[in-house]
Amino acid sequence: MTSEAWGTVSDELRGTIGANNWRYWIAPLNFRAVEGPVLMLGAPTHFIGSYVSQNFGDQILHRMTRAGCPVQRIGFVVENGAEAEPPAAAAGNGAGNGAAAPADTPAGEADEGAGLDSRFTFESFVVGKPNELAHAAARRVAEGGEVSFNPLFLYGGVGLGKTHLMHAIAHELRARQPELRVLYLSAEQFMYRFITAIRDRKMMDFKQIFRTVDVLMVDDVQFIAGKESTQEEFFHTFNALVDARRQIILSADRAPGEIRDLEERIRSRLQSGLVVDVHPTDYELRLGVLQSKARHYAGQYAEVAIAPGVLEFLAHRISTNVRVLEGALTRLFAFASLVRRDITLELTQDCLADMLRSQDRKISIEEIQRRVSEHFNIRLSDLLGPKRLRSYARPRQIAMYLAKTLTNRSLPEIGRRFGGRDHTTIMHGVRRIEELMTSDGQVADDIELLRRSLEG
Repeated sequence: MTSEAWGTVSDELRGTIGANNWRYWIAPLNFRAVEGPVLMLGAPTHFIGSYVSQNFGDQILHRMTRAGCPVQRIGFVVENGAEAEPPAAAAGNGAGNGAAAPADTPAGEADEGAGLDSRFTFESFVVGKPNELAHAAARRVAEGGEVSFNPLFLYGGVGLGKTHLMHAIAHELRARQPELRVLYLSAEQFMYRFITAIRDRKMMDFKQIFRTVDVLMVDDVQFIAGKESTQEEFFHTFNALVDARRQIILSADRAPGEIRDLEERIRSRLQSGLVVDVHPTDYELRLGVLQSKARHYAGQYAEVAIAPGVLEFLAHRISTNVRVLEGALTRLFAFASLVRRDITLELTQDCLADMLRSQDRKISIEEIQRRVSEHFNIRLSDLLGPKRLRSYARPRQIAMYLAKTLTNRSLPEIGRRFGGRDHTTIMHGVRRIEELMTSDGQVADDIELLRRSLEG
């Protein structure tokens, strides 16, 4: 019965985590036994067992219980003496259920042209004040030759242009110097290649590929945090390339100093080059993106005219990221073409009603924290940390107040996002700011400026 339950769970996981993830992480596991509250599985290596436990463990336990075999923990036995990797530490930034393994790419194959989007070029990148430094740095690297900073580290939230710039660099380098070996991949793909090389005993091939490229580009590097052996290999790869004066370009969703479970020696290396924050878009940049996209669609949808004021309306109302903005315009043109109408403000409001509603309260606590730390010129770690100096405590309380008034998060949830503070601490901070807003004009001005920035 218990082995049948595992078979059922394995089949269900194939449908929920994707065929590639299932093939590389779940299929190699073998049911061994259920020992009291523990499900025992056989795994080829400790690393695979640890990764499955971290990223799919909750799903497995839930589905086993639902299949009539209630278990509370998962244990792994390394089979066939295939010990190749020490257990990974618990990851604070694990890939989660979205971990993507490259499709059937051997560990020793470079596939240097894979994964690049032909649309992501410098010509299609709209430059504005929030991203001009990142754009200039990317352009400098793309010119080829030696630069004064290595690595180039781009960080920022989703949909702000980090991946676009990385693809643009790769396209430009290959156009200018086709003889260069430029390798672009995600951190998850790097990790997968590493694991596959261990499994297939091809580590020399792996090292040959990654330590002899001319330019190495790794996207979403935060995903190696907590993966001890992957970090070790990444560190040695990084050093080998820098020593050989090869260029490295990296991206992440936060600055190196803010990536949890990242080894200090790697953090130090990442900070040794040029670290550039790709800021959230401002109104002018959003409008520029829309105007560029509208010109592109003018040829594709020649029968559709767009009324004055529509692009300005969208630039004001949709402020989360460029991907959402472009998706809104794509939907508008497609809808207008299907119903044979021009794009007016009324049609825009009808067609995008759901999207506009979701934008009204779509401000995240993380965005509030980042904006407040920038406004008061303090580090995010100090804003969230335990220091009680007034220069940190007041901005912290302002961030708590904005989180309470601009998001739908509960007080306990806000407390967890502020370094694990109790909800009563959040309540005190909110009340204190409410009092100060009536008696301290500077606090009121700061709140208003931050609110406009977050909502605009």
